[in-house]
Amino acid sequence: MRIMIVTDAWEPQVNGVVQTLKNTRRELETLGHEVAMITPRDFITLPCPTYPDIRLSLLPGRRVCQRLQDFIPEALHIATEGPLGMAARAYALRQNLPFTTAYHTRFPEYVRARFALPLSWTYAFLRWFHGPSRAVMAPTPVVQKDLQRQGFKRVVLWSRGVDLEIFRSERGRRLDSAPPIFLYVGRVAVEKNVEAFLSLELPGSKWVVGEGPALPRLRQRYPKVNYLGVLNLQALAAVYASADVFVFPSKTDTFGLVLLEALACGCPVAAYPVTGPLDVIGDSPAGALNEDLRTACLAALNISRVTARAHAEKFSWAAATHQFLAHLQPVVHVSPIIAELGMG
Repeated sequence: MRIMIVTDAWEPQVNGVVQTLKNTRRELETLGHEVAMITPRDFITLPCPTYPDIRLSLLPGRRVCQRLQDFIPEALHIATEGPLGMAARAYALRQNLPFTTAYHTRFPEYVRARFALPLSWTYAFLRWFHGPSRAVMAPTPVVQKDLQRQGFKRVVLWSRGVDLEIFRSERGRRLDSAPPIFLYVGRVAVEKNVEAFLSLELPGSKWVVGEGPALPRLRQRYPKVNYLGVLNLQALAAVYASADVFVFPSKTDTFGLVLLEALACGCPVAAYPVTGPLDVIGDSPAGALNEDLRTACLAALNISRVTARAHAEKFSWAAATHQFLAHLQPVVHVSPIIAELGMG
């Protein structure tokens, strides 16, 4: 099948959306499908207000249309609601082409955290954007039910996986840090609630992997924390394997791929009992969920690394990609000659 995926989130961004799409593309190609991507790399971009690391494509409509016309996809998936997603959506509606969409990010909560806009405004936009989609793919049952309560139609499940070959449970080096090591990996931004972790009184050391607009302020306020920047996958896996507890302070994630990455490296999870951790950890003994994050962190110290790894092994990108494929909608292209005959 010829599959076109349109996304406003792509490299060099490092986030769950990018990792999900990269792994899905790899699995699709392994299955023999031809996959084309429309990403910001193909366009002139401008920095996103309040978050310059995210680049927004400038006036992409004409080129998006041309790419879609040239590729002639047999299935069209629009992954994001940014300028590229908007352009692909508009083209598909004009041409009466079916398409699917995905809900990767708790966008309304992010917007409220940054701009204090009411959730109802952003959800109204998202209902409009996803309304024509033949299937709105949500990563977990909790998110699926949330979207249905917000009035979204045709919401289906598309789970996530983890690369168990890259993320392994061999212990790594400690960087001369006092144990136990508590680790955060992800975007360093207000919506990720990183300060809720850094402000905790915990034994040992704290590590932070990632960058973002909140990083300069947090560096200044918490100078004793080890800030490791952005790492490649191999280095990241080694850091996960070195840590004793992976701390996930976010309350706005839809899934949290980093949870699976940490577990695959044998690192137990401490988090709030919210969407993402509830879906990945649930009632399993692989993590500790508590409204008191410090209590969760200390409890996670007693969780076996073998238990954490075993839980991660239940998630695979192959299974997630088969879910994705099952939801795609076939595009039927009518040649101009056939169209003329039909009109005659």
